[in-house]
Amino acid sequence: MNPSASLQPVLIDGQWRKSAASGSFQAINPRTRTPLDAVYPISTWTDCERALDAAARAFDTLRNLPVERIARFLEAYADRIEQRAAAIVELANLETALPVTPRLQEIELPRTTGQLRQAAAAAREGSWRLATIDTRANIRSYLAPIGPVAVFGPNNFPLAFGSVSGGDFAAAIAAGNPVIGKANSSHPGTTRLLAEEAQRAAEENDMPPGMVQLLYRLPHEEGERLVIDPRLAATGYTGSRQAGLRLKRAADVAGKPIFLEMSSINPVVLLPGALEERSAEIAAEFTTSCLMGTGQFCTNPGLVILLAGEAGERWIREVVDRFSQAPAGTLLSASVQESLLSAIKIIESAGGQRLTEPAGAPDDRVCCANTLLRISAGQFLAQPAALQTEAFGNASLLVVAANVEQLVRVMESLAGNLTGTIYSATGGQDDPAYDRLEPVLRRRVGRLINDKMPTGVAVSPAMNHGGPYPATGNSLFTAVGIPASLPRFSTLQCFDNVRPQRLPRWLRDKNPTGRTWRYVDRGWTQADVSR
Repeated sequence: MNPSASLQPVLIDGQWRKSAASGSFQAINPRTRTPLDAVYPISTWTDCERALDAAARAFDTLRNLPVERIARFLEAYADRIEQRAAAIVELANLETALPVTPRLQEIELPRTTGQLRQAAAAAREGSWRLATIDTRANIRSYLAPIGPVAVFGPNNFPLAFGSVSGGDFAAAIAAGNPVIGKANSSHPGTTRLLAEEAQRAAEENDMPPGMVQLLYRLPHEEGERLVIDPRLAATGYTGSRQAGLRLKRAADVAGKPIFLEMSSINPVVLLPGALEERSAEIAAEFTTSCLMGTGQFCTNPGLVILLAGEAGERWIREVVDRFSQAPAGTLLSASVQESLLSAIKIIESAGGQRLTEPAGAPDDRVCCANTLLRISAGQFLAQPAALQTEAFGNASLLVVAANVEQLVRVMESLAGNLTGTIYSATGGQDDPAYDRLEPVLRRRVGRLINDKMPTGVAVSPAMNHGGPYPATGNSLFTAVGIPASLPRFSTLQCFDNVRPQRLPRWLRDKNPTGRTWRYVDRGWTQADVSR
């Protein structure tokens, strides 16, 4: 690190300013293991204090702004991201080794701007607020903005899940809250470019200073202090279970909402009829899903469960061959590599048999050999916790069960996951097994999938990117899918016998948009309230 290099500024209260830093760091190019030029500050509590004060002031203004202004900001921000797409994508590629095309340029960046525009539409339309009116009792309630929100972004989606650009950010802003973004240390420069465009869009639309703020890195104790501060209303976090649980413990003690997306191994069940029908096709789908993006997806298929027999053995041989021939991709960072190798070692220590040849990590880039491991269902049931260790990267564990009942017992031993998949025959011969397995798997996953791999997460209003613990901290909510993701950053407010002119616009007799759905006298309607 160049000690004479100046630190990049933090964004606080509408201004890029010098950080009250306790240290500094640089992003590392995973392809070369060399640091990039820019130097970023590790903020002290002084930066947090200033950001919290500014966020509190911004919320006082935001809560009285027309939602149209907020919607215009989100759309203007999406436009500005597209105008600066080349620079954003180029730097994201340098910081993460994620390919420019198609991953960043054709997939992740359009997803990011699409989310922002969907959030703008939801803010305008307002049905997500669940406005409820009881004219007889003269009581009305709705979901209102909760207050300043902190967003901790992950390492693997610098744009679409970024702390100042991703789904949590879009949902919090659309709900009417200011955001303090905590960048992921793997891609601070990408986050800075996005925050620059967010700030410009905010200025163009006369949004309050402090609506969008950015800090790059905090010591763990300061992060915990941030999530419990009285000025902060809620936190969105995507990342490792270890760091997420530290924040959750602090937030729970303080009674603060925190929405976590953490580890998931996303079990995939392959029933024998499906393998008899289309073994090679499923092998290709699995290999693509597991190795795409070097396996660094929260929905990566990290556990495959199949029945013993020739169909299963044929499929395993096919997948081993595909894994062995595929080049090993570059991982996001040295810490991801260390965690992946540690997880593989834990699985091997619990009895996992490696089916692919290990390879020494090259000195010139951060990577790990494509890894398949195998274990019997009986061994899995003897050590289910260790064998559910998330191997975040290009690795997966195959579990071979003797029969359907043993497969059910494996299902029953699973912790919560984001997704669970069952492949079955199209002719119906697997239906009895499916009917036995589905209710067990359904209780352990947020999204049940049939006959396709889990990697893709569509930005659909019906999407649930959540699930039982430890996949998330609260299975009631989704991190993807608008408007379903907005209520996380809201609070239920009730108005009892309040005079009509004092009510929020969403609760007045006249429908505020003419098309907002409201629950009036025990029925959903878009009509004005009639007395």
